[in-house]
Amino acid sequence: MSQTRYTSDHEWVRLDDGVATVGITDHAQTALGDIVFVDLPDPGRDVTAGEDCAVVESVKAASDIFAPLAGKIVETNPALADDPALINRDPAGEGWFFRMVPSDLAAFDALMDEAAYAALIAEA
Repeated sequence: MSQTRYTSDHEWVRLDDGVATVGITDHAQTALGDIVFVDLPDPGRDVTAGEDCAVVESVKAASDIFAPLAGKIVETNPALADDPALINRDPAGEGWFFRMVPSDLAAFDALMDEAAYAALIAEA
């Protein structure tokens, strides 16, 4: 069964069978506006938690995407190269950015659950 957690930088992380899928939240894509380009990390890259590893560009701004967990990038979403607006249309589904194998699965549990994330964006 998959579980979803969130970061204070507005990334979501869904864990399925030891593989974490990462994207940005609906709140983040709404704030960015129309997304026009995404620069994704190379598969095989090792990242540390909090490291900037991707860039999303919108008509308003460019924003770094941070690795929510330490681990190895194993796959990126090829659909985003031709259709970066997929992030706007389905940020928590088909608009995912990359998949990674976390080096410490316990770190996933330390991320915010949905209620904590909802409280964070309610304060903003």
